[in-house]
Amino acid sequence: MKQGRKRAIVAAAGTIAALAVCSLVLLYLNPFWLVDRGTDIYLWRHGVQHHYVNVNAHRIHYLEALPKQAGPDKPVLLIHGLGARGSDWAVLTPALAAHGYHVYALDLLGYGASDKPLGGDFSLSSEERIISGFVDTLHIQKPDVAGWSMGGWLAAKYALDEPEKVHRLLLYDSAGLYMPLDFPLQMFAPSSKADLDALLYRIEPYKPFIRLPSFAVPGLLRRFHHSARVVDSTLASMLDGKEILDFRLQHLKMPVLIVWGTEDKLTPMTMAEKMHELLPQSVLVRIKGCGHLAVAECASQVIPVTLRFLAADPPLTSIDRTLPAKKR
Repeated sequence: MKQGRKRAIVAAAGTIAALAVCSLVLLYLNPFWLVDRGTDIYLWRHGVQHHYVNVNAHRIHYLEALPKQAGPDKPVLLIHGLGARGSDWAVLTPALAAHGYHVYALDLLGYGASDKPLGGDFSLSSEERIISGFVDTLHIQKPDVAGWSMGGWLAAKYALDEPEKVHRLLLYDSAGLYMPLDFPLQMFAPSSKADLDALLYRIEPYKPFIRLPSFAVPGLLRRFHHSARVVDSTLASMLDGKEILDFRLQHLKMPVLIVWGTEDKLTPMTMAEKMHELLPQSVLVRIKGCGHLAVAECASQVIPVTLRFLAADPPLTSIDRTLPAKKR
């Protein structure tokens, strides 16, 4: 009897040791697995659901948060940036739902859990067709459309091409206007720690939000490598000049919110000011001390600004406001 119990203890210890080794290997290969699972749990606890829909013959993944308050449907569509995914809106999504909004955050083609077809077209025009098809397939009626970084470019492009389908437009540290490039393009698909440091500096110049331990660097570089062909394809269409919005943006007539981190070194504050100048009906909110990740890093300031803009009746217009840096 004692011998059998001893064998059971040894077997259990061996199993635990094997699981520990597997976990260490998993974390080495994908050090952000725990971060990803933590985000999933956070979204699940706030009632955010994962779904798939076929759009233009592609399987597109999206997050959906149903409104927590009864009332008319108030859809909001969230569009992520280059190399990102819908779950990057994790903080804003449940906050909007808690205030009665029906939120959709899709993964664009090639990103997140959506299809990544070999030889696929991941240009801005192709991604805009995915957005348009997504809205039509799910019968989303005139949503408020929000975009972050490259997603802002896509959101504005969609609003220009199909203005009758967009209620209000929200742009967060958005791309889309011409700007001189003073950084290497390989920064967006880093293959070395130096490339990664350059990218982190651009999105968070003082690194107050992202703290990357050295053991996580190889795994993060592998993640970038896996998405490089998609990012390169999208980036090529961003750089060819055909989709620049400098001479189109002024044709937008719906209310527009422009939110920007004053320390953004990727899409600098001058772009926000130019957008505001081209759109006299727009609301510009500058958030001191924040970089390109203002939506996540400065969510405590971004969320109230967003809710106020969405709820305003009549719409807020022609405002230029600066918020102080958040307390650290």
